[in-house]
Amino acid sequence: MGGAVFFDLQERGLSVYSLKKSGKSWIPADTVSISLGENYSFSLAKKFTDVDESCLSLPLSLLNFRIIELPFSDMKKIRELLPFEIEGLILGDPKDFVFDARVLGKKNEKFEVLVAYISKDILRKILNSLKTSGFDPRAATSLELAYLLGSSPSGEEVMSKLVRPGPLPGFDRMHAVSAEMENTTLDLRRDEFTFSADADKTKSSLKITSALVLLLLLVFLSDTVMTIISVRRESRALQDDIRKTYLGMFPGEKKITDEIYQTKAHIKELKDKESAYIGVSPLLLLLDLSRITAPGTAFTEVTVARELIVLKGECSSMSDAQRVKNNLEGFLTDVNISETKPSLQNRTMFTITAKGGKA
Repeated sequence: MGGAVFFDLQERGLSVYSLKKSGKSWIPADTVSISLGENYSFSLAKKFTDVDESCLSLPLSLLNFRIIELPFSDMKKIRELLPFEIEGLILGDPKDFVFDARVLGKKNEKFEVLVAYISKDILRKILNSLKTSGFDPRAATSLELAYLLGSSPSGEEVMSKLVRPGPLPGFDRMHAVSAEMENTTLDLRRDEFTFSADADKTKSSLKITSALVLLLLLVFLSDTVMTIISVRRESRALQDDIRKTYLGMFPGEKKITDEIYQTKAHIKELKDKESAYIGVSPLLLLLDLSRITAPGTAFTEVTVARELIVLKGECSSMSDAQRVKNNLEGFLTDVNISETKPSLQNRTMFTITAKGGKA
């Protein structure tokens, strides 16, 4: 951890304390005295290194004070109302001053509030001088005021000492510096002078974090886009393979809109045809028909289905047709002559129906 610098601005000069952290307390390690120019102007010749923070103390001569009474002690509300409460109690426009306050105590059911204020022009010049030397104090307090508030029990005593401050007996500046570094009594860095270094660091950190998140998001999106492109290429290649396979199975197909759907339709059609032939053996039937001994008999058409066998042919006479029927009953069931008629060649044409073979 680095050190700190405390700028103690006084009537006759500027004391700069270099501080080191000891446990939870700040311990002065070195002190540099700097002379002041006109209107509290100064220049820092010494270079301070390894400094994490700094703080500024203003002399009582640069500050003005008023005591007001309010029905509440909430400092947030008090600071919001100060410009309105103090209007008419000070010379000049409240917009030209920076205010802070400290609750002194309760009196007659109201709270006594000490208001400290400084001209914006004066505070701006002092802060600019420090900024030129590379310092931006996190707070602008007052060591003398802190001492008076700690040693005076009432508002009357505080105002009496502020009117005629003079030398402060028993005032230990070193001890006051350490105390103010840990917990400032008041802070006049408000409004346009609000300390923003920490906020700027936070904003910078957030910007870096946002940039890293954006970079990671871009990497993720790039990877996602590449994955999508790769999947699309594989999908197109797979679609081409499906089309080629389909054309190989059904080369006569002219209109192809959905290979999978149309393949399922063809499979269903084949299954329907399969159900019509289950239990029928055409080759066995033809072999059996070839064994029928009936001179002059010829089969002209054989239709084989699952439920019905239709045999058409011709023979010499009706008795030959009956003989064929009788022979068919040897290996078929429900054999019937459904139709007979003479042909032009003086032969008999017949149609015989039957069912599947006997078990």
